[in-house]
Amino acid sequence: MFIIKKYILLKINILISLLFIINIAQAQDNNNYDHAISVFDEIKYDKNFKYFNYVNPNAPKGGTIRLAERGTFDSLNQFILKGVPAVGLDSIYESLLVTSLDEPLTAYGLLAKTIEIAPDKSFIIFYMHENAKWHDNMPITANDVKWTFNTILEQGHPSYKSYYSDIKSIDIINQYTIKFTFKNNKNRELPIIIGQMKILPKHFWKDKEFNSSGFLVPLGSGPYSIKNVNAGKNIIYQRIKDHWAKNLSVYVGQNNFNIIQYDYYRDSNVMIEALKAKEYDFRSENISKEWATAYNDLKNNVSFTKEEIDHELPQGMQAFIYNTRNEIFKNIHIRKALSLAFDFEWTNKTLFYGQYIRSTSYFSNSDLASSGLPSDEELMILEKYKENIPSEVFSNIYSPGVTNGSGNNRNNLRKAIKILKNANYTLENKVLKSPEGKEIKFEILLVSPAFERIVAPFIKNMSKLGVKASIRIVDTAQYKNRLDNYEFDMVVMARGQSLNPGNEQRNYWSSQSADIKGSANWIGIKNKTVDELIELIIQASNRKKLTIYTKALDRILLNNHYVIPHWHIKKWRLAYWNKLKRPSNIPKYNLGFPETWWYNFNSTND
Repeated sequence: MFIIKKYILLKINILISLLFIINIAQAQDNNNYDHAISVFDEIKYDKNFKYFNYVNPNAPKGGTIRLAERGTFDSLNQFILKGVPAVGLDSIYESLLVTSLDEPLTAYGLLAKTIEIAPDKSFIIFYMHENAKWHDNMPITANDVKWTFNTILEQGHPSYKSYYSDIKSIDIINQYTIKFTFKNNKNRELPIIIGQMKILPKHFWKDKEFNSSGFLVPLGSGPYSIKNVNAGKNIIYQRIKDHWAKNLSVYVGQNNFNIIQYDYYRDSNVMIEALKAKEYDFRSENISKEWATAYNDLKNNVSFTKEEIDHELPQGMQAFIYNTRNEIFKNIHIRKALSLAFDFEWTNKTLFYGQYIRSTSYFSNSDLASSGLPSDEELMILEKYKENIPSEVFSNIYSPGVTNGSGNNRNNLRKAIKILKNANYTLENKVLKSPEGKEIKFEILLVSPAFERIVAPFIKNMSKLGVKASIRIVDTAQYKNRLDNYEFDMVVMARGQSLNPGNEQRNYWSSQSADIKGSANWIGIKNKTVDELIELIIQASNRKKLTIYTKALDRILLNNHYVIPHWHIKKWRLAYWNKLKRPSNIPKYNLGFPETWWYNFNSTND
C-alpha cells in the first residue's frame, strides 16, 4: 500500500511538473512575456529594435583609451564591505537586464532573453539566453543567478539586504529559467533592480573565500576581462573579441575600445598636468577653478577638445552633512544655525567663477524637487504627519541662507546667534556651548585637498559663532573605512538621484539603515515619518503619486536641517584629446562614457 501511494504521488508530481512546463511554453506562445520592463510601463524601444538611438552602430572597434582616477584601490571584489574596489569592474560582469540611458527607468534583456511578470505583479520569471557564456566558456545558468543573490545577501555588502528585502523566494524552473517571488506586489521597482544585479559564476567561487578583499582576478561574462593589475596603481581591461552578446541590440555600437586602462593618481593637480601631457585621454572636470583656468594653454590646440554638454540628469544633493550620531548634532537648532555660516554666494562668485546653482532640494534638477510652499496634493500627505515634522514645512519656503556675495555674512550670522540663544546655547569666553554645557567642537573630514579652499572660509565664519571646527584630510582607503564605520563629525556628501527614486531611499535615509555599517545613511537619520514616506515612494502606483510622495519627503529632509546644501550644475564639462570620438546624440540621463565612445583612427594624436 505504501509503495502504491508513493507511486501515485510521484505520478501526480510529474503531471504537475509537466503542466507547469506546458503553461510556460503556452505563455511564451501567447507572448505573455516581453523583451523589456519599465517602472510605469513606458517602453521606448520595441521588441525588434536594432540598437539604442544614442549609439553609433558603425563605431569602429579597437584602440586603447587611458583614463585617470584619484586615490588608490586594494580590492577586485566590488560586492563586499571590505576594501576599496578598483574602478571599471562593472565591465567584466553582466546582469539579467540592462537599463537604457535615454529613458527614466526601463530595462531590456541582456542575460535574459525574455521576461514574464505575473498579472498581479507577485513574481517575475527570467528566460535566459542559452548561449550565454562565462569567460572560461562555461554556460551561465539559473544556478548562477540563484547562487549570486543568496551569496550577496549572506556575505555581500550590508546594503544588499535592504535593497532586496522584498524578495520572498528564488526558484529554479530549469537550467535557463528562474523565478523570483515577491513578499508583496507593491514594490514597483523590484523587478528592475533584480534584473540589474551583476551575476557571478558559482563554479568559480565554490572553493574560494567570497567575503575577502584582495587581488584575486574574478571570472566574469561581460564585454571586458581584466588583463593586468598593478596593485593600487592601475588596472587594465581587455575587450572580449568573440563575446557571446556582441551582436545583441543592447550592445550594438558599444564596448568599442580594445583596451581600457585606469591609472591612479594621488593629487588632483598632477592629474590635470598629466592630461595636458597626454598621459591619459579624457577628464570630466568637476572643479570650477580648473575648468576656468587650467586648460587655457591648450585653447589653440586643434587636437584637444574642451566642451560643455547640457544634460537632464537629476543632480540630487551635494552638501556638508552632519553625523547626527554625534551628540552635538542631535539638536536641530545647531544644525540650522551652522547652515547660515556657509556663504554660498561669495563662494560661487569668488571661487567658482559664478558657474554653479545653489541646491535647495535632495532631488535637484528634476520635477521631483520641492519648491515654494506645499501644493494641495502635498498637504494631503503632510497633514497626516503634522505632529511629527517641523512646522516650517507648512509655513516657510525652505532656504539654507542667502547673502549678497560681498563676503559680509553679518545678517545670517546674526540670525544664527538668535537661533542659538533661543535654544539656550551660550557663548563663554568666545566658545559656544550647548544647553548641556558641552563645547561645540568638531572635525570636517575630507578626501580631496581641493575642498580646503571652500571649507576654510566656512570655518572662519563658524568661529564668529564660537564654534571650533578643523579640517582633516585622509587617503581614499581611510576615508572609506571611516565612512563605513561612521567615524566622522562632518563630511561632504554627493548623493545622486534617479528620475524614479525607490528602494535605494531605504539605504540613504531609513531608520533601518542607520545602524548598518557600510550603509549610505551617513547622516544617521532615524525618523518614522521619513520611513513611511520612503515606503510610499517605493509603492507608488503611478508617476503622479511618486512625484507627490517624493516632494513631501524632500520637504521633511530639508526642514530637519540634516545637511548644509552645496551646489549643482546642469552641464557636463569635458576635456579630452581627439583620439576619442563620441556619438552626436548624447543620451538625456547619462554621458554614455566610455561605453558608447570609440577610438578615432584618423586623429592627429600620437
